[in-house]
Amino acid sequence: MNQTESHSTHDADDDPRNRDIKIYVNGELVHRDDAKVSVYDSGFMLGDGMWEGLRLYNGTWAFFDEHMDRFFNSCKSVSLDPGMTMDEVLDALNRTAAANNMTTDVHCRLMVTRGVKAKPFQHPKLSRFGPTVVMILEHSKPVDQLQSKGIRLATVPQVRGLPMSQNAKYNSHSKLNCVIACLQAEQAGADEALMLDPHGFVNTTNACNFFIVRRGEVWTSTGDYCMNGVTRAKVIELCRANDIPVFEKNYSLYEAYGADEAFVTGTFGAQTPVAEIDGKPIGTGERLVTERVRQLYKDLIHATTAG
Repeated sequence: MNQTESHSTHDADDDPRNRDIKIYVNGELVHRDDAKVSVYDSGFMLGDGMWEGLRLYNGTWAFFDEHMDRFFNSCKSVSLDPGMTMDEVLDALNRTAAANNMTTDVHCRLMVTRGVKAKPFQHPKLSRFGPTVVMILEHSKPVDQLQSKGIRLATVPQVRGLPMSQNAKYNSHSKLNCVIACLQAEQAGADEALMLDPHGFVNTTNACNFFIVRRGEVWTSTGDYCMNGVTRAKVIELCRANDIPVFEKNYSLYEAYGADEAFVTGTFGAQTPVAEIDGKPIGTGERLVTERVRQLYKDLIHATTAG
């Protein structure tokens, strides 16, 4: 595989305003240089926490209810009380945005851990001083060149596992599985990893949900072994509403290599085209279906956040 400049689906244009942002830490707004959590925090010590990525457009948090449904469901599943209601989360997000003079093209990483531990050991009952809640808001816009160049994926040995090992539907702080996959892809000369499910079917990337286009049909995985992304769900809904055949199904690398188009989805990058998988170019470079989906998604964002 050719060694060229590496990209990721989270590449963003540098914005100097981010050097002076205020960050929400347990109810307080502090300068980024002063935003700190304890080394005894369960998130730092064990990856014991949940997070959510959100985007602010035109003063509105896109698909806020869907993100909160996933966030609170994940917290409940691991008996983690975030100590805030959905309305209180929204108020904190808006206060943090206002303190930073942010209105659009903003990305937030909302993080909640089980809190500070009494002793540096695993048992959740030792997390007696919590939860810890952090909200990092940045001026963040995806780089334009990714839409023309696309990203390069490499299939990696690391898989998305069974729900009884670590359920991939959790947006947990423990992301080592995905970090290992990303390292494996980088070592193979690619930008990001294409991960298979436990049965060898194409599943997801280390950071995003994955779609292919074959003969005008949009395919994605069953969703059984991947994060059920909010953007993923919106793309499926938009396809169904606009007469684009879409299927959630098992398929192999054979179908992925022979796809006419491929793209990944995520809250930050929306839809990013895939240029190649394992060194094999995807299609001819024409991305008619991908572009149509991107425009439908842009229209949806505008319709739901323009006030």
